[in-house]
Amino acid sequence: MSIEVSDSREQTVGGFTVRRALPRRGRRTVGAWCFADHMGPADVTEGSGLDVGPHPHMGLQTVTWLLDGQALHKDSLGSEQVISPGQLNLMTAGNAVAHAEEATGQYRGTLEGIQLWIAQPEATRNGAAAFEHHAELPQVELDGGMATVLVGEHEGLASPARHDTPLVGMDLDLRQRTHLPLRADFEYALIVMRGSVAVSGEKLVPGTLGHLGTGLDELDVEVAEASRVILLGGEPFGEPLMMWWNFVARSRAEIDAAYASWRDQDDRFGTVRSSLPLIPADPPFWQ
Repeated sequence: MSIEVSDSREQTVGGFTVRRALPRRGRRTVGAWCFADHMGPADVTEGSGLDVGPHPHMGLQTVTWLLDGQALHKDSLGSEQVISPGQLNLMTAGNAVAHAEEATGQYRGTLEGIQLWIAQPEATRNGAAAFEHHAELPQVELDGGMATVLVGEHEGLASPARHDTPLVGMDLDLRQRTHLPLRADFEYALIVMRGSVAVSGEKLVPGTLGHLGTGLDELDVEVAEASRVILLGGEPFGEPLMMWWNFVARSRAEIDAAYASWRDQDDRFGTVRSSLPLIPADPPFWQ
């Protein structure tokens, strides 16, 4: 088995520095997973946290998972939801939605987590927006730790979170060497959030993504220390994608229309009840 290791790049999102593992040049997707930001760990207060003001999305789902701390999600559907470790927020953008991520007004301490995007297929990407919060997720004991199924299904264990294509996302809490069954028709990748692991002799640490490809029916993970690892997998996404800013589309014309709606603040993306300022966007580079 071979593994392709790539470095994340640092980006600033709201008040946080994040490690962006996806997308990367030469690696746009893993299944339908098309974006991964490892945020923190960083200190937050009751009034200052992620501080990501209202911004728009289309054609994707956002998945938020915390290892530590709390954050407050608000969106243009009227949702207001505090998320804590062990809980999952999933927002489906469909044709259009806007949201913000804020301090909770009550939590002070360390915040660390990951936000993932899932590209929606043609069948659902122009549908209605939706939001769901899951306070409990299924877990399975591994020979070297514990796995939590965030989205999708693993060995018959299914997350309650919506997914529009065959895929899986899991949080692996590992203490020692672990063997994990895989689906040969899925492609997979690993993102280490804490600790250090190795696959086929290639070391993975925070700030790297290990792409495993397809055709594997088992994963052997060597664990050097207590580690938290995100496993992403799914059927290779067969539809062409165009990603720009917060939009996942199929053409420049779709992105131009979404950009114009956000710039003009028409009613497409709705309104988020947030004290944070709207996040503007520069015009697409082709305009």
